[in-house]
Amino acid sequence: MLKEIVIAIESYINAHRFIRKHNLWKWIIIPGILYALLFLIGMYFFWTSSGDAVSYLSNRLGIDRWLSRKESGLLSFLFMMSQIMIRFIMLIFWFSLFKFLFLIIGSPIFAYLSEKTASIIEGKDFPFSLSQLFRDMWRGIKLALRNTVWQTLFTISTLLASLIPVAGWITPIIMVFIECYYYGFSMLDYSCERNKLSPKESIEFIGRHKGLAIGNGIMFYGLHFIPFIGWVFAPAYAVIAATLSLYEHKEVRYKINQ
Repeated sequence: MLKEIVIAIESYINAHRFIRKHNLWKWIIIPGILYALLFLIGMYFFWTSSGDAVSYLSNRLGIDRWLSRKESGLLSFLFMMSQIMIRFIMLIFWFSLFKFLFLIIGSPIFAYLSEKTASIIEGKDFPFSLSQLFRDMWRGIKLALRNTVWQTLFTISTLLASLIPVAGWITPIIMVFIECYYYGFSMLDYSCERNKLSPKESIEFIGRHKGLAIGNGIMFYGLHFIPFIGWVFAPAYAVIAATLSLYEHKEVRYKINQ
């Protein structure tokens, strides 16, 4: 798995070179700016409301009153850390929902970018079909909804685990890796679909190569630490890097094309 994670990370560097060489900027900048603006607006409204939600829950459960009676600095610190972890998990969950919504809206562009990348690598054109485009969009929506359901279940589990003092502090790390896997999954599935893998076969295939999905997701999230510019590049770079990673991994390339 570690080898595949490294391949997926290196694919982002190769994606940048690929985009520059073949002048794909117009497919990067326009949807990227839209994504960045939506992300910025969503983050503002979420962050201003999530603190109120955590405070409301704490008051309803009577945690603040209980801590006041105990007058324990250690307990206050532990529950303060738990509140931070809960808020962080809520942030990840919100980002997950936002991400899948954008994946559904942007699926035609992402499918085209993946196909364009493969077309350049293989030196052949893939014929355009409107009916195929709608089938690809419907497939993307179904897989996005499936992944959202699974991530919701994982989020609820980790949210409950985050209430455990000290031990619950690692739950955001677990959530991030889950997020990375499912986002990378969506990026890799465009290539799986193009190679005629059914949704079930795609799930099994990517499940055997989790490192490629996790590595792709790690870089996608990492780009979000670069204000605005990273947000603009993140979605398109992710799908191109995912496509390249399948060609760069010899074993995967053989299996997906056999």
